[in-house]
Amino acid sequence: MYPEPARPTAAERSVEVHHPTPIQPVVVPQATPMVPVQPGHIPTVASIVLPDGRVVTGYTMNHAQPEPVAAKPPVSRAAVNVALGGVGFVAVCGGLLMLTTFIAALTALITQLITLAAIIFGGYVAVQIFKGNGSKSGNTFHIRKAVFKHNHFNG
Repeated sequence: MYPEPARPTAAERSVEVHHPTPIQPVVVPQATPMVPVQPGHIPTVASIVLPDGRVVTGYTMNHAQPEPVAAKPPVSRAAVNVALGGVGFVAVCGGLLMLTTFIAALTALITQLITLAAIIFGGYVAVQIFKGNGSKSGNTFHIRKAVFKHNHFNG
């Protein structure tokens, strides 16, 4: 059949030589990136074919995004603070008005109670003074009629 291949010598067995197979370059008119569509949680892999035929593959880098600028509110903060201060001032003025009304009502109540106490006490005293002499105990006062004639007292 086939002849048996020649056995390598001891010197040939210790050294092995490998010859790479050259890859024929692919001629592409321009370098275009090829980005496959992949799910969002896995980073995309981009492949670029260089003009000399080499293919470079790697992960795409996300460029640093600038921090978003805070949107300016349609109304200035100073205007909002002035409005809130006005609301607070109105609330305080209302409270002070209610407080003064309460104090005035309390003063009127105390005045009426004092007047009522004076009337009741005065009535009690008057009843005691002008009470009839029906009782046997106590002092009896006789008041004579005094006559004034021509600014002269006759007693």
